[in-house]
Amino acid sequence: MTHNTRAGCLIVAVLVTVSITTSITTPIMTPVIAAPGAPANADDNKKPSVALKATPPLGFAPLKVRVIVDIKGGADDYADFYCASVEWDWADGTTSENSEDCAPYEPGKSAIQRRFTAEHTFREGGDYDVAFRLKQKKRIVSLSKGTVRVKSGIEEEFGQ
Repeated sequence: MTHNTRAGCLIVAVLVTVSITTSITTPIMTPVIAAPGAPANADDNKKPSVALKATPPLGFAPLKVRVIVDIKGGADDYADFYCASVEWDWADGTTSENSEDCAPYEPGKSAIQRRFTAEHTFREGGDYDVAFRLKQKKRIVSLSKGTVRVKSGIEEEFGQ
């Protein structure tokens, strides 16, 4: 099999995987018309959902992956998500963490961050269950996981 043929197979596999993931994790949203004086969105007082997407979800080592986490729905000032620290567990023995200095929380004024991104390179083949955690101090307030599948690269196969 030539290199071009193998790359074509990889692209097809990635598109199928993304299509399946999207159809499973993307909820169908129905517009809600609020009654006068009611909150604009019925979910404003509920916990937002967290969705993780790795691109590409499949490839050959060494594989550089970009992971995006979107916070959807819920209140823009959801207290547990405001100024939370972020932890990425890459499932290969490494983690990444970051936190920010924020103004004190004010209901109705403080806004949560809605998107987080990170990049990581997987050096060896395997299936990696990547985890994203939002934390308040040591307490995990939200968690999302996704699998990245890494096939052994040429260097790994021939011991170079």
